[in-house]
Amino acid sequence: MPSFDIVSQVDMQEVRNAVDQASREIVNRYDFKGTSSTVKLTDDGIVVESDSDGRLAAAVDVLKTKLVKRSVSLKSIGGGEPKEIGGGRYQATFNLNQGIAQDAAKELTKFIKDEKLKVQVAIQGDQLRVSGKKRDDLQDVIAAVKGLDFRLPLQYINFRD
Repeated sequence: MPSFDIVSQVDMQEVRNAVDQASREIVNRYDFKGTSSTVKLTDDGIVVESDSDGRLAAAVDVLKTKLVKRSVSLKSIGGGEPKEIGGGRYQATFNLNQGIAQDAAKELTKFIKDEKLKVQVAIQGDQLRVSGKKRDDLQDVIAAVKGLDFRLPLQYINFRD
């Protein structure tokens, strides 16, 4: 029986490259001279720091631009609210959304079942397995989910006949 998986993954190498490019641009740009602004990739996510709220917003904009250029969806980063960390410095921490959370998986499952296609949807950890008797039904599911504009970046992998 044909099947495929719906997943939400982030290419960490592309994220690392985008953070490195953003960091280099911040060091070299004239409007960031003397602001000691930084962009770092940590285990928790991406940390952007600066010594003013305006410079922090500009550094976040540079980071987002580099992520888009590296084909990393902005839906895959969350958080990023600026907060003061003391000493007149501001920080924004972005976490990377990997996998489909349980509530999002249930929402996607309900959407696919509401499409009235002859497919079965199973939640398997942080991904969804969609299977059906006809390949055309599976392709219709992919087209419907792509048209949904879901809050997570979704990829369709392991298409098997």
